[in-house]
Amino acid sequence: MPDGTLAGDRPGSGNFSVVVAGRSAHAGRNPQDGRNAVLAAAEIALELERLVRDGLSINPARIDGGAPNNIVPDHAILRVNIRPRTAEDQEAAQATLRAIIDEVARKRNLAVYIHGSFARPPKPMDGRTVALSTLVQRCGRLLGQDIGLKASGGVCDGNNIAACGVPVVDTMGVRGGAIHSHEEYLIVQSLAERSSLTALLLCMLARDGIPRE
Repeated sequence: MPDGTLAGDRPGSGNFSVVVAGRSAHAGRNPQDGRNAVLAAAEIALELERLVRDGLSINPARIDGGAPNNIVPDHAILRVNIRPRTAEDQEAAQATLRAIIDEVARKRNLAVYIHGSFARPPKPMDGRTVALSTLVQRCGRLLGQDIGLKASGGVCDGNNIAACGVPVVDTMGVRGGAIHSHEEYLIVQSLAERSSLTALLLCMLARDGIPRE
């Protein structure tokens, strides 16, 4: 982040492909005999949008499907990213996704299959992570660096490491911004700042060990 703030809580992340198998038909002569896979995928996407709330982010990112304009499309793929804040949110989101798919398949008389999983579990701030983050902030103060801590909507390898019971402090790299855009940048002077911070933190850990809760 531009001001050097560290990431605290992180959501989990799951990527899913929802495959719709409909039935093709002529768009003018007998459209009623078709089962429009693109419309089914769009309906699922809109139903997923209704689930968005605090603690659950859902991004229907892409729909692929269809063929010539005079054919009712019999195939479509909806790609969606789901980010739950807690394990309970993750379980509920997956169950609701399954229920939406089953309902659309039943109502539109077609088949829908789902592929994918949650590859990043949620990363809440537990006691050991809070203690380690506090040590990082203490090191920052000794170096004249004011280091904040706030929740992030992104995910990282730290999600999986934390799930193994290891305390994690991430985003200790260089300061910067505009991530995932053509304007993404780093602040050059932060190279020395973060190097000093990391070196001091490692010295503290070597001397005192990993802090307890």
